[in-house]
Amino acid sequence: MANHRDNLLQLSYIRTVTLFGQCVAVIFAIYGLQADLDVWLIGSTLAVLAFLNLITYARLFSPWPVTEPEFFTQLIADMSLYGALLFHMGGATNPFIFLLLVPLIIASATLSRRYVWLISAMVVAIYSSLLFYYEPLVRLSDSHQHRIMELFDIHILGMWINFLLTVLVVTYFIVRMRSSMQQQQDKLEQEREKHIQDQQLLSLATMAAGTAHELGTPLSTMQVLLKELEHEYADKPDLVDDLKLLYQQTEVCSGRLKQMTQSVKHEQSTTQLLPASQLVKETIDQLMVQRPEVTKTFSTIATGEPPLLSCTTSLRQSLLNLLNNAADAEPKNIQIELDWDQQQVYFRIHDWGPGISLEQSDNLGKPFVTTKGKGLGIGLFLTATTLARYAGDVRLYNHPEGGTLTEVTLPIEPKNE
Repeated sequence: MANHRDNLLQLSYIRTVTLFGQCVAVIFAIYGLQADLDVWLIGSTLAVLAFLNLITYARLFSPWPVTEPEFFTQLIADMSLYGALLFHMGGATNPFIFLLLVPLIIASATLSRRYVWLISAMVVAIYSSLLFYYEPLVRLSDSHQHRIMELFDIHILGMWINFLLTVLVVTYFIVRMRSSMQQQQDKLEQEREKHIQDQQLLSLATMAAGTAHELGTPLSTMQVLLKELEHEYADKPDLVDDLKLLYQQTEVCSGRLKQMTQSVKHEQSTTQLLPASQLVKETIDQLMVQRPEVTKTFSTIATGEPPLLSCTTSLRQSLLNLLNNAADAEPKNIQIELDWDQQQVYFRIHDWGPGISLEQSDNLGKPFVTTKGKGLGIGLFLTATTLARYAGDVRLYNHPEGGTLTEVTLPIEPKNE
């Protein structure tokens, strides 16, 4: 859908330029060519055009959208007023007759086909009528001070000026209108991509909820069987220890499933403002509990009091996912940095893994795309989606010294005075 509000604004600018040019042309015709013009009628037509322009500019401040039929009507009004001006100023003999092409060019760039054909037919009709019906600029029978060649030279000069103005209008205003339409198209494309991403996320959430519900029964069965096996083989300590470990793992899985099913319900209630350094340190501590084999260094680049971040369970999980990805790539010597400025917090993770290939970099953040050769390929997608919900972002780069650099940006929450 074209942005007709912006197109109408550009049209008002074109009218302003046209008004100025026509006023100059009228003054030149009267005092330079000694033309016998009906100043009152021409002045009235220019006044109507100026009044229409003022109304249009005022209308742009109203909340109502500018529709295609309205914009079409505006162009018809322009052509009618241009035709009235040309009728009093030489008709088709006026070198500025090509002014009628301006509304047609604008319509071709902004309106649908049926409106363009209607305007084309009207342009042809006006031009054709001005070939026969018009008020001449100079009446040779009444004035002998103008020679035919001088008038021809003036006409050629006027044609050149008119051509120059037409080029300027096409180059400047039409290009701006096309740029506005392209921006609108890009915005629609972004909305479409977001809609597709939301559908994918909803599908993943639906599958996760279904899987969590279905896994509850087999996990309970496994726990019962493990307890029975533990009592049955009580005389074998080594086997009992293994059974206890398996039972603990099933309890972890059950607890994780319960936490996942309840996380959405408690998401808002667990939201709190935390200093960025505390959030990052707690997330790193959680990683070290899960992955004790990981070695890391943590440093804070910025100085002063750490800014506040809006912290939730899903945000913690997103940062933990990125740390786990770095540990999967290379668990040794992971470098973690925290930095901030006045608007954003920067959380950087540098691992010494194999890095990112060009093919992988084009698909990062999409669902079911993994860089590890294993897994489901949804971790980074869910992380990017969660960070986007908090106006944040995540980007992955190949580090100049080797490995992968993961950078997270999050907006700083304002302090309550």
